[in-house]
Parts: sequence; C-alpha cells; structure tokens
Amino acid sequence: QVQLVESGGGLVQAGESLRLSCAASGSIFSINAMGWYRQAPGKQRELVAAISSGGRTYYAGSVKGRFTISRDNAKNTVLLQMNTLKPEDTAVYYCAAHTSFGELLVTTTPRYWGQGTQVTVSS
Repeated sequence: QVQLVESGGGLVQAGESLRLSCAASGSIFSINAMGWYRQAPGKQRELVAAISSGGRTYYAGSVKGRFTISRDNAKNTVLLQMNTLKPEDTAVYYCAAHTSFGELLVTTTPRYWGQGTQVTVSS
C-alpha cells in the first residue's frame, strides 16, 4: 500500500500563487508516476498534471504555462506550483500515484489517492 498526504491548499485571490505538496510513504517502489487531479463542484474529476519517475511531464491545456509539477525522488514528494491562479482553478485537488505514467494519463482511477486539499481562488 501507498499513502499520500497532501498539503498547501487555501484561499487566494486571482493572480496569486499556491504550492501544493504530496508526500508518499509505504510501498513506493511500485510507483512510477504521480500526478494531481482536481474536481470542482458539479464537474468531473480531471487530471491537471503528472510526472513520471524519469521526469516526463504532462499538463492539461487549461493549466499549461501556469502550473509546474516537480518531483523529489529522494524525499518521495511531488509538488505542484500554481501561478497566476484563476477563479476557475477553484476545486479540491487530489494527489494520485500509479504504477505506469502512460496509464495515469488515460485512467480516471489511479491506484492510490490522497485525501484532497481545497483550493479556492476569489475574483
């Protein structure tokens, strides 16, 4: 089993920045990809960004150029730096981990989930 613990959510104004952090523990040897999903009220959960153990990255079009995902393999941590936040970025953000980067890009059910952290952007 893998445990994921997120931190860093909060309330900010449009144009400001936030950084989310996700610490992984447990059977992390099985994890080759980590990512961030988000779910806004009344909307489906969507993959925002992902990173492989080798450093390959993916970004949803709506966040490309504003969000940056990074990974510290030594600390088993993945970060999501979110800049120039918009009200439409308001959602619960979930850290996820999976055994395959390619599968993470197409699945809606990653192997492991965190508990979620609220991000609210006011206009």
